[in-house]
Amino acid sequence: MPSRVHALLVVRSDGHVAPDIHLRRTLAALAAQSRPVDALTIVLCGDDPRVREVVASAPAEGIITTGRTTRFADALRLASRRLDGDAVWLLAQDTAPEPEALARLVAALETAPSVAFAAPKLVRWQDRTHIVSLGVTMTRTGRTVGLADGEHDQGQHDAREDVLGADVRGLLVRADVWRELDGIDPALDGADEGLDLGIRARLAGGRVALAPSSIIAVAGDGVAGDDAGEGVAARARAAYASRSAQLHRRLVYAPPALVALQWIALLPVAVGRSLAHLLGKRPGLILPELAAALVALVRIPSVARARSGIRRRRRASWSQLAPLRIGSRQLRHRLDDEGGDALARPDLRFFSSTGGAWIVLAALVVSLAAFPALLAWPVLGGGALAPLRTTLAQLWADALAGPRPLGWSTAGPADPFSALIAVIGSLSPAEPSRALVVLWLLALPLAALGGWFAATRVSERAGPRALVAIGWALAPSLLTALVEGRPTGVLVHLLLPWLLFTGAAAHRSWTQAGVASLALVAVVAAAPSLAPALIVLWLVAIALTIARRSGRGIARIIWLVVPSVVFALPLVWHRVGAGDPWALLADPGVPAAAAVPASDLAGRLLLLAGFPTSDGAGWSGLLGLDAAPAWLPLLVVPVVVLAAAAPVVARLLPSAILLLAAVLGLVTAVAASGTVLAAAGSTPVTLWPGAGLSLAWAGLLGAAAAAADRLPRAGAVRGIGIAVALLSLAVVAVPALTALPRDALAITNGPDSTLPAYVDAEGRGDPGIATFVLRAQPRGGLATEVVWGASSTLGGQTTLQSVRSGPTPADEETAAATADLVSGSAGDVVQRLAAQGIGYVLLGAAAEDETDAARATRLAARAALDRRDELESVGDTGKGELWFVVGDVVPREASAAQEAQAWRGGAAQLGVVVVALLLALPTAATIRQARREPRIVGGGTT
Repeated sequence: MPSRVHALLVVRSDGHVAPDIHLRRTLAALAAQSRPVDALTIVLCGDDPRVREVVASAPAEGIITTGRTTRFADALRLASRRLDGDAVWLLAQDTAPEPEALARLVAALETAPSVAFAAPKLVRWQDRTHIVSLGVTMTRTGRTVGLADGEHDQGQHDAREDVLGADVRGLLVRADVWRELDGIDPALDGADEGLDLGIRARLAGGRVALAPSSIIAVAGDGVAGDDAGEGVAARARAAYASRSAQLHRRLVYAPPALVALQWIALLPVAVGRSLAHLLGKRPGLILPELAAALVALVRIPSVARARSGIRRRRRASWSQLAPLRIGSRQLRHRLDDEGGDALARPDLRFFSSTGGAWIVLAALVVSLAAFPALLAWPVLGGGALAPLRTTLAQLWADALAGPRPLGWSTAGPADPFSALIAVIGSLSPAEPSRALVVLWLLALPLAALGGWFAATRVSERAGPRALVAIGWALAPSLLTALVEGRPTGVLVHLLLPWLLFTGAAAHRSWTQAGVASLALVAVVAAAPSLAPALIVLWLVAIALTIARRSGRGIARIIWLVVPSVVFALPLVWHRVGAGDPWALLADPGVPAAAAVPASDLAGRLLLLAGFPTSDGAGWSGLLGLDAAPAWLPLLVVPVVVLAAAAPVVARLLPSAILLLAAVLGLVTAVAASGTVLAAAGSTPVTLWPGAGLSLAWAGLLGAAAAAADRLPRAGAVRGIGIAVALLSLAVVAVPALTALPRDALAITNGPDSTLPAYVDAEGRGDPGIATFVLRAQPRGGLATEVVWGASSTLGGQTTLQSVRSGPTPADEETAAATADLVSGSAGDVVQRLAAQGIGYVLLGAAAEDETDAARATRLAARAALDRRDELESVGDTGKGELWFVVGDVVPREASAAQEAQAWRGGAAQLGVVVVALLLALPTAATIRQARREPRIVGGGTT
């Protein structure tokens, strides 16, 4: 019978709150015990003057001062030298026992001589109805499992008596057992200390008894127990301590024959578990996992000491502990019970009578009716379109760094857009170009699908969702991009809703963060001009995560930009190194001039209304006017009115963020419409403002849906408002959807190649042989393009060639070669072309609206080329006059350094995509978690 109880109280002065606050309550609780302690020793870790003052006034027989970083096990070892009693009570600054706690622990310890220590019920500091810990067990592999952790206390576990171990806080241990076991194993790093103590006590012939009626409140910020911090660093520390303790115990408890095998397997198992953490959407556990394995590798003396102690004191077999362990089936049932089956969100209702499936189907019918000719087209041409490579190997080769497929001697990183085109082309391996045709046909239904799902983040009602789905499919920026043949504009519009849908919930789930990070890569690859606006929204998301969630989920938000940074870094490095950072914002793909709205008031109003070109999405052509009608911006007023009402009638914070996105999009569009970075021949090309308008349209439609969600049903106000907005948008779409029968469609059927078929037919249309393409310009000059391989392709375009702040040495060589070719002067110009890898010279065919100056230049150039003996005429090919170089042509080859750089960059980009895909793959746990979260984001503020 323990006649004398010695309490050991360890105090550390670096808790999450002022440590003296919790210490005062703990000391007051000790003084109020119905069965008072017989001796109290305090170990003070640190030098906080507030804590020193409280400790000095405490009725302690001894006070030991030590360093702030001293661990609980070491502090108890220091205090045990003064141990004077039959039982030792292990306490920390944040363990406040209720008045009857010690008396009931003593009673539990007195039940039998075999009871080595008694464990109390630990409850929350501010809420004693929630259990923090009441007994601990482990699986066969050593995983720690709390028997009642986090449960609501209804007395459901009060009948339990024997357990394998318990939380170390508040344990009452027989003094002789404490001395025999040599206290807590310091190699456990603060985790599983009570479990290990219980296992060693049972192997020594003792028992661990629960005393559920003994209640101790714990705050979780003391020197003992798990770190209760909410930050990323605190969770990483807790994960490291838990895994480190598990690995240490595994080596200590393993049979002698398996210790060496367990030690050898530490790193391979850590790598495998790291991959499992990635698949399980727990990337924050990867570094703690690897660190714990490395520490366990070098902790051989600690393992040997612990194994020796167990061997000396062992009186029971390991098999006697088996009934107290938890089996895999029990653990699985327990995890399922913790997951729960209750859903916090209603059904999606996509396939219901008022769901999105019917909208998507209707959009598909409209698309087929508007563009029926595309069903027979194998390749799209016209506008900013170009054919794709004919093989997947060539598609992906264009996405790697190295010599570019355009330019005299252009070499460097590929535009990320080339990788996006390679992904699209890979969807149709036999005919990559057909994938782009299918994308054009499916653009309207895909836009409706994306818009509908994005709307589920702001409303559960069918009407607002339909508004966003239909409005997004009929947006002027998408319709103009489809009619004018702008693949970047189409891709941005189709990808943005998925970025917003997943990005809005990225703070909740690694699955959403993984998908959003890939969507962000694709959006920025297609429209680099959107990067500044998206960075602003990303910074806002970080600030809100810190302010509203105390930083929980911040790692997921930060991850969103990591893949985009990896993909953009080679081009950023190249451009910044060349002193041309603004070129990073240039539109990728084929440069194509756009008739952007004028900078006068009418033009700016048209642009702010969402129309990226001066023809108002085709209305000027439909009405036979020189400019868009002045009343056209009025058609978007219903959407704007609904959006403007959102902060008043709907939730304030989500509405404000959506309107911020709209403003950022409009600012981007206005800035883009006045920025010239590229040229198509001699024609300057401004940035495409449609990308910014798509972002603005997304913000406006989202805010409009949020407002419509809160409109009253009485008098059909909500239905009328949505119907008026949709009717006005349908009117906006009329010219674009009737462009094909009116012969106003800029896209064409093909060509399969931008170069003559002869280039391919001769078997020399490989990446190492180039064609020197000359095109007469309206004012009488010549534009020269060097095309490597069989065709100029969409994925082979490069902003390194289309966007230059000044002439490069390669430009000067190209200009000199052009002048020498068409001037008729004698010289070695053809030999210079052959040495450069140029095997063909093509003089482009006459344009339909060819000017007299262009015709004169073209005819003069043809005559000069015909006079050169080193060139053999092939004749008119339909794409222009073609000549081939007589003699040996030296094919271009990438250097070893360029190949190494390409593979290094490709491996880094592939690696980050694989990581993002692994994060994006859902698991059973993430699906359960998602069902417990509301689908609408940003609730709680109105």
